This record gives sequence, structure tokens and C-alpha cells, in this order.
Amino acid sequence: MITIVIYTTGDGCMQCRLTKQLMDAVGLAYRDIDLTDPANEAAREYVAADLGYSSAPIVVVDEHDHWVGFRPDCIQDLVSRLTATAGEP
Repeated sequence: MITIVIYTTGDGCMQCRLTKQLMDAVGLAYRDIDLTDPANEAAREYVAADLGYSSAPIVVVDEHDHWVGFRPDCIQDLVSRLTATAGEP
């Protein structure tokens, strides 16, 4: 099972809200980390320094599969890949 993490900038971020709404609609479970929370300094450093992103949302599927922004195409591609994998013996 994969663990999807969505790094957001809180409820005021329209792209963050749309990303979470679409993930909910297609049935993908995720962990939401608010980058504006002072307790999440390590997460801010990770997405900026390690991944190179400076805007949100950042969706991380694994170390090689991540993107920034509201990307319905990436979400649908992920659903397709997971569905295909689930059907394999």
C-alpha cells in the first residue's frame, strides 16, 4: 500500500482544497501536512530543499513520483496505475 502525502498551505489555498477534494472523490487516502504550521519546519525544508518546490500543494507518492499544484491529470494517472497494479496476480 502506498502512502500519499499532500503538503498544503492551509484551507485558504484553493489548489490545495481542490487537490484534496479530487483525491477524496476518487477514493485515494492521503496524509495532509500543513506547511504553515510552525511544528512542520522539517516538512517545509524537505519540500523546498530536497524536492525543490516553492508553492503548494505538493503531492508526494514516493521519492520519484511527486508534483506541485492542482494536477487532475496526475491524480487520474495515479488512480489508473494503482488500479492496474491491484488487478495483477
